[in-house]
Amino acid sequence: MIIKTKKIMGALAIAALSFNSLNTQAQQLKVPAPSPTQTIKQNFALGDVSFEYSRPAAKGRVIFGDVVPYGKTWRTGANGATKITFSDDVKLEGNDVKAGTYALYTVPNKDSWDIMLYKDLTLGGNVADYKVENEVLRFKVKPVAMANKMESFTINMANVLATSATIELMWENTRVPIKLTTDIDAKVMKSIDANVVNDSRPYFQAANYYYENNKDLKQAATWVDKALEQNPKAFFMMLLKAKIAYKQSDKVAGKAAAEKTITLATDAKNDDYVAMAKKLLADNK
Repeated sequence: MIIKTKKIMGALAIAALSFNSLNTQAQQLKVPAPSPTQTIKQNFALGDVSFEYSRPAAKGRVIFGDVVPYGKTWRTGANGATKITFSDDVKLEGNDVKAGTYALYTVPNKDSWDIMLYKDLTLGGNVADYKVENEVLRFKVKPVAMANKMESFTINMANVLATSATIELMWENTRVPIKLTTDIDAKVMKSIDANVVNDSRPYFQAANYYYENNKDLKQAATWVDKALEQNPKAFFMMLLKAKIAYKQSDKVAGKAAAEKTITLATDAKNDDYVAMAKKLLADNK
């Protein structure tokens, strides 16, 4: 009986060692994910936009209308749901979206796509349980054919400007552009009032905002001059002074400031600003 017990215990010990060995090997084995995840973040306006999604590959397959059927809800990627986060309030194709994190679902069709923001982040890829009542927003956009094939599903932020950008969903030969905009003017103007008028420091940033957004150019010129008083060798500030002057139709002042920019940028060994100043002079002859 003792001998049998010892044999059983020995067999169990060998089995345990074998299991532990296999488990260790499994933990050590690393292979590429078939649909790798990606997280991207883009600074936008006064905040940022980020995406978390998985990227399936085409692998020679016909994607839209086949692998991804037309007319059916798609998780817009692989594995779990694609998540999109806005740090500030924005607009998608003119529709208001509050700051927050949403799941992104779509309904692809040949000539139009439905884009949906979904508040239930636990649904994941189980679109069979998709509930319309959990939608925060739904709107339509038109897909665009691409000449070059996109092998892996890709989400991109393009044409990023101060208050607008384009979210792109791309796979195979299809690109789906979504217009992203935001209205930050009231916030910026309030910040300028608080920090420039009362605090008297960030003159350059305020002058640049006024210039870029076609506000009071006389005020912008005053602020850029104050900025240059504090930083007389700042070639980038001098270039802004030239731009403001030209925008005011003062070619004499614009030319003088552009030429001064070339001198300052040359001394600083910044070829980019030398080139920008020369182009500004050429464009305003």
